[in-house]
Amino acid sequence: MIMGKSVLAIIPARGGSKGVVGKNIRPVMGKPLIAHAISVAKASEYIDRVILTTDSMEIAEVAARYGCDIPFMRDPSLATDTTSTAQVVVDALMKCPGYDYFVLLQPTSPLRNVSDVDGCILACTTRLASVCVSVVEAAESPFWMYRMEAGSTLSSILPPTAATRRQDVEKVYSLNGAVYFAKSEWFIKHQSFISPSTIGYEMPASRSIDLDTEADFTYLEFITGE
Repeated sequence: MIMGKSVLAIIPARGGSKGVVGKNIRPVMGKPLIAHAISVAKASEYIDRVILTTDSMEIAEVAARYGCDIPFMRDPSLATDTTSTAQVVVDALMKCPGYDYFVLLQPTSPLRNVSDVDGCILACTTRLASVCVSVVEAAESPFWMYRMEAGSTLSSILPPTAATRRQDVEKVYSLNGAVYFAKSEWFIKHQSFISPSTIGYEMPASRSIDLDTEADFTYLEFITGE
């Protein structure tokens, strides 16, 4: 709990991943990928319960071995390529009601640590915000990005800047997919993590890797040596 409010951790892991087959239980740094999300959630100072939402018995069995609750099996209709994260979260909140807040921890961020999770939770609650998402400073500035027009001419995505050095350009951030935290009631109503009132919690690039392709797994093995 935090400030007298309960917190539910939701770990989504469908069985039909096509980009990297079986990625949620693929061995990463000595244990199944999903186990890293479970371990971080269970180590949190503020999380009251950790649940898995999946359509796969194989993933459920692995998650259970690492101490995650599986209160229900996700309906196949919510485990398709077109199913949104919001639909999955709302389904979980409806099936596990009574929590003031929830934190969504996708398995694909294995370098995220408990300080990232608790930091995001604390930032949101102390600032009395409804939702907080983790972000990382963008490696490439959109101020120096262009469209390729007819005839191969370039046009700026954003209004041109007079800055000629990277350090002189305004900092911009992108979602890194590691931590999403929100008031349950607010999210059920809005079904989106992004709104005019959303606040960001900055994480370092070193912990912001998001495993989506085989190349991402290869890079993770390179930087961790495992």
